[in-house]
Amino acid sequence: MRVLICGASGFIGRHLGRELLRHGHTVVALARQPRPDARIDFASELLRGDMARDLSPEDWLPRLAGLDAVVNAVGILRERGSQTFDRLHVQGPIALFDACARAGVPRVLQISALGADEGARSGYHLSKRQADTHLLALPLDATVVQPSLVYGPGGASATMFTAWASLPWVPLPQAGAQRVQPLHIDDLVQALRVLLEGREARGQRLALVGPQALSLRELLASLREGMGLGPAHWIEVPAPLVRGTVALGSRWPGALADHETLDMLERGNTAPADATTALLGHAPRPVRSFIDPERADTERTQARLAWLLPLLRLSLAAVWIVTGVLSFGVYPVADSHALLARVGLTGLMASIALYGAATLDLALGVATLAGRGRPWVWWSQIVLMLGYMVLITWALPEFWLHPFGPILKNLPMLAAVALLLALEKPKWNT
Repeated sequence: MRVLICGASGFIGRHLGRELLRHGHTVVALARQPRPDARIDFASELLRGDMARDLSPEDWLPRLAGLDAVVNAVGILRERGSQTFDRLHVQGPIALFDACARAGVPRVLQISALGADEGARSGYHLSKRQADTHLLALPLDATVVQPSLVYGPGGASATMFTAWASLPWVPLPQAGAQRVQPLHIDDLVQALRVLLEGREARGQRLALVGPQALSLRELLASLREGMGLGPAHWIEVPAPLVRGTVALGSRWPGALADHETLDMLERGNTAPADATTALLGHAPRPVRSFIDPERADTERTQARLAWLLPLLRLSLAAVWIVTGVLSFGVYPVADSHALLARVGLTGLMASIALYGAATLDLALGVATLAGRGRPWVWWSQIVLMLGYMVLITWALPEFWLHPFGPILKNLPMLAAVALLLALEKPKWNT
């Protein structure tokens, strides 16, 4: 088969492409910035397309010639700029599906989500349901697949739940009673391949889930055990506090959860596993086997970095912002001017240097909070700290011997910034 995967560079799209390639199919990968790199190395052909911009059937028709199947694996959990639920989950997919109907594409698979039904309440679920309903009303051989939480290395769900499970004290909203039924990515893409190769579930919404429902507490405990961590210290968190914290997190770039994910979790995410078992020919793998024992150390490290790096970023931002505020007059201005005089700056030049440096510190603090994935933020801090250290070493060398270590503390600061520079994905690769 010649299969077009929309969203080929995404988590599910990548794994599905490799599954199809292993079984002899030809994969056409569509992505916003198609490149033959490690993310889409499974593709026989690369196409450029953007579900947020290609909003009419005419945009899609030229790409559909000679295809045996189309899979829509485009999806976002959080809106950002033009990447909205309405464009990516509704307008773009509907244009694609209408084009498939006009072009006579033999098979269409829509990857939706469990919970995108008549009880949907989150923006994510409601938008997915709207496109699902439109697709099933068209004269197409189509199936809507509704996976539960999908777990796999590098996936959003795996990142969120392993990070959560790895915390020293594990917070549990509503005592962790929410019901989930995670499905491993390998089982999901195998089931999707079987659906593409056959004609099962034509015109249906098909739930794909793990073998059994678990409480959130059971899921976190199982992941924690798989990563080789000891028993958890559970903390039951009142619902209002959870919602307030998540509301703040929704404004934080790279936060692990927001109000959308919380709403979906509170609703529950379970269904019978019969369809999944039938497609696979065996029961899907249980959560206890999600983490390969040989990868336990790696999974544990990655899980901890998922919350330690944001914590490190927050602490660095606090240093820059507080330093800037203090320099604006909380710390005696006369004392600051006395230090600057020893560097050779007095009068107006001293004031310009003092308040200019304070403004720069504040700007770097704000950029640290908002500039995730932008290397210039970290390089600016490295250059500035090294400049301060050189200047102070020349004019105020006694500060190296100060018992509070005001200069020596720049060394761990530089190491922390270097760590963020090395581990954060550059913005241009997202």
